[in-house]
Order: sequence, then C-alpha cells, then structure tokens
Amino acid sequence: MTSVKEQEAIRKLMVFLQEWDSAHRVARSHILDNFIRSNNGKTEPELELEFSQGASLFLARLAAWLRMTYLYMHSTCISKLLKSIGVFLSAASGRRYIIEFLEIGGVLMLLEILGLNHLKEEDKRESVKLLQLIAGAGRKYKELICENYGVQSLAKLLATCSSAEVQDEVQILLDSLGHGNPKYQNQVYSGLLAVLPHGSPHAQQLALQTLRSMQDVLGEAPPAVVTPLLAALGSAHPAVQYEAAQLLLALTARRAPPALLPGLVALLTPAGREARTTDPTLCPREQMQAHIRQAAAAKAVGLLAKESAKVAEELIQLKVVHGLMVAVGNLDYPLSQRNASISLEYFVRTYPFVEECVRKAVGHTLFQLFKDCPETWYTKIDPVQAEELASNLVDSPEDMAKMQTAEGFVGLLNMASHVVH
Repeated sequence: MTSVKEQEAIRKLMVFLQEWDSAHRVARSHILDNFIRSNNGKTEPELELEFSQGASLFLARLAAWLRMTYLYMHSTCISKLLKSIGVFLSAASGRRYIIEFLEIGGVLMLLEILGLNHLKEEDKRESVKLLQLIAGAGRKYKELICENYGVQSLAKLLATCSSAEVQDEVQILLDSLGHGNPKYQNQVYSGLLAVLPHGSPHAQQLALQTLRSMQDVLGEAPPAVVTPLLAALGSAHPAVQYEAAQLLLALTARRAPPALLPGLVALLTPAGREARTTDPTLCPREQMQAHIRQAAAAKAVGLLAKESAKVAEELIQLKVVHGLMVAVGNLDYPLSQRNASISLEYFVRTYPFVEECVRKAVGHTLFQLFKDCPETWYTKIDPVQAEELASNLVDSPEDMAKMQTAEGFVGLLNMASHVVH
C-alpha cells in the first residue's frame, strides 16, 4: 500500500503528463524550456525521484512527439525536443533510458534528421550530440549506428553542412565510431576519405585529423587513401595542407601504401615543367593548383626524410633530388623554390653523393650560395640556370653510381640509371 506522500507524487506526475498530452505547440515549448532548465545534468535516480519513478513515461512522450513532427516542413521545437531527450540519455547511471529510446527507433529518427533539408543545422547538431551519447554507451551501440548507414549520413553531413559547430560535433562522433568498433572501422575510414574531395576546407581538416587518429587502430592504410590525400596536400588552405602532411607522416611511420611516396615525388614535376616554366596547355587555375601541389610536396618530402632515414633513401631512389631541382627552377612560383631548396639542403647535408650531384648541376658559384643560405639562394637563379636544373641533374649515370658506391650507398644504385632525363 502506497503512502500518502507517494500517492501525492503519483498524482503530480499524472497531472503533468495530462498537461503535456493536452497542450498545444506553444505550451509544450514552455514545458520543454522548464524541463531542460530544471533537470539538465541530473542523474537517473534524481530524474526518477522527480517523476515519481515514471520518468520513462515522459521520455516516451518526447520520442513520440519527435516522431510525429520532424518530417513536417513547418516542424518546430525540434532542437528543444532533442535537448530534452538528451537530459535522459546523458543522465549518469541512465543506460536504461538509452535502451528505451533505441527500442522505439531512436537511432533511425536521429539519422534521418541529419539528411532533412528543411531542418535547421542547430537541429542536426543536437541530433549528432544524441548519437554521440548513444555511441559512448559501448561497442554494440556504435555497431547499431553503423548498421543503419550512420557513417554515410555523417560523412555527407560533414561534407555538405555550412556550420563549423555541426562539423565539429560530427567529427567527434566519427572519431568515436572509428575506435572500439573493429567491425566497422574500415567503413568509417572510407567515409572520411569520401569527404576529402567534396568537403569544405574545415571539413577536410577535420576528416584528415580523424583519419590520422585512426591509424593506430587500423594498421595498414588502404590504397584508396593515396589520391585524396595527395590532393588535400595541394590544398590552398594552410590548415588542410598541415593536416595532410601530418597524415603523411603517420602513414610512412607504419606501412604506407606502395603508391604513396611515388605519387608524392611525382607532384614535384608537374606535366610540362621539365623543359619550360609554363605549360600552355593548362589554364591559369590549373597552373596555380600545380604550383601549390609542387610547393606542398617539396615541403613534405623534407619532413618525411628528416623523420626516417629509410624513407629518405626510398625517396632518393624515386628521384626526389631531381624533382626538388625541378621545383627550385620553377621561376613562376617562389614558394616552390623556397620549400624545395630547404628540403634539398637536408639531402645535400646528409648524403655526400647528393651534395656532389647538386654541385655539378648548379656550378661552384651557385652551389656556394646554396650552402651559405639555402632559403634564399634560388633568388639568384636566372632562366638559363633554371632550365639546366630542370633538365640535367648529373653529367652521367656512371658518375652518380660511382659516387654512391664510394659512400657506401649500394642500395641506392638504381637511382643512378634514371636520374637524368
């Protein structure tokens, strides 16, 4: 038999629920405001005490109203509804609320909200926050989101939405789905790669950050990473370039896809750069993109070489020295010249046979300027010298081979037969 106090609490709950059931949109909006203000941050026991052990009855009503309204063009209070549901899903010791919400199709509703054009981005951000809470409940909940095409929905939202706040929340969720979720981690990785060619610079930056954070759990990266990563490296936005370079470092520190380093070195010698400073077949925009990619690649190869002697030697075999010389001779884009000069200086300082090759290519006077100040020596290069840099690296393949053998770099002899074009 219930006590008088318990009966009064139950009566108050029933009055509250009846008030909700009979209220119109404006009145319900006020109820939601009061509920969020009074109960945000409460634990599951505190919510049950507030609702006389009937908090689930109100959660069910919130979910039902969400289901009835979010598809309509003139739907309102969606953000408040989602925040109210979040009070339950975020409650400490409140796993039961997550289960109850999922049992009535909560994940499907939240994911569908992400793709509705008529809803505000604020609504979508609150939906993503609820999905974060669900994913944070454990592996099986992450799998539930992925099973319902959550990765595709989130990747599309990251690539298309204009709100940086929404993009930040999506990145947090994708990062969560990419860890502790081995069944779907490859799907998350692929979804992030799909963002790179189509997303805004901020979306690209976030996608690259998340891809890098996943390398430890993923192991060997798929070959599909090469093309979008190298394209991102050539972004005109410094933040995107930086994150692409960091991902490059993370990949080469493990087992990078075989095409990655050759593709990087190839950016140093865009089509048409071998014999002239400007390729007339490219429009101005394409020429500028090629310059930006070249400058970024010139900087990246220096970073990679300094991190690993093994990578540096592999780059030499791939004719990186020749590519850097071509970039130094790019009179149309000083940043390419500067970045290539700095990277070239590392190879010259580290590998004596490279030093001798560069000395032969540029001549004693220009080489001394290079040694004295590698960051500015390229300003002394005239068009004739630039042409020489692009077309001749050493006098003969035999000379290169002899120098490498003398320095003990037997494993690098393959470069000698290919370094001159």
